[in-house]
Amino acid sequence: MNTIIDIRGKQYNVKKGDVIAIDKIDNKENEKIEFNNILMVNDNKELKIGTPYVKDVSVQAKVLEHVRDKKVIVFKFKRRKNYKRLKGHKQPYTMIKIEKILTK
Repeated sequence: MNTIIDIRGKQYNVKKGDVIAIDKIDNKENEKIEFNNILMVNDNKELKIGTPYVKDVSVQAKVLEHVRDKKVIVFKFKRRKNYKRLKGHKQPYTMIKIEKILTK
């Protein structure tokens, strides 16, 4: 059963057992969370598309860990003006595992 869920304005195509990286959330590790913003459900027999969300469907997930992506270097430079700026950024993510897709 495939579903498309909306988490904080981003869409993810998931199925049971998937591990995905989402933008950092404030839940603790091994904590269960539930997502109700389901855009589409496909269970090999029937395709349900929400307007904008499908009713009576939710996805349960478990927070695995909080990680940071590889460093991205931001370098600004203007020639002949003695202007150089170097910054680095590591984007924080939360790894979650999809445990159940509940339909009623």
